[in-house]
Amino acid sequence: MPTFVALLRGINVGKAKRIPMAELRDLLGGLGYTSVATLLNSGNARFRASKGTSAKHASEISAAIATSFQFDVPVIVKSAKELAAIATENPFAKKAADHSRLLIAFVQDAKSLTGLKPLQTLAVPPEEFVVGKNAAYLHCVSGILESKVGKALLGKEGKATTTRNWATVLKLLTLAGVSAPEV
Repeated sequence: MPTFVALLRGINVGKAKRIPMAELRDLLGGLGYTSVATLLNSGNARFRASKGTSAKHASEISAAIATSFQFDVPVIVKSAKELAAIATENPFAKKAADHSRLLIAFVQDAKSLTGLKPLQTLAVPPEEFVVGKNAAYLHCVSGILESKVGKALLGKEGKATTTRNWATVLKLLTLAGVSAPEV
């Protein structure tokens, strides 16, 4: 049975859009997903499903959250195989000493990455931003608070994305049963 990872955007950040992880696990179980587990408190979940695409699961989870919690939450779902491809494609994995300063911008549909390409002009060295085939990668050496690209990804330019730092991505790979790339 295929394994998937769900990434929720913008929950449990402030007082709005709160989803306890136990309730998220229950919601996913109620949708028929199995082997449900969550990671951290920021909307990361692993589940198994016998059928369906990543996009279909994302849509179902988002709709269930809207019904259960009365607010909209963008949800991006990646299969374990898709997550592994995103991690393998990371051009900064070996050089980012501080994994909290290396962000991966996930999108549900790779076509959405085209809209992120203009953000490359905002990167001020030593910061680096690359739009890959499956995700976008931001190495913000001076920190996310200093990054114009980071601010754009968190704003309207990044509305089709959700970001996770490299440390979290490595934990998600383990949770999904996928070997992490060597760093």
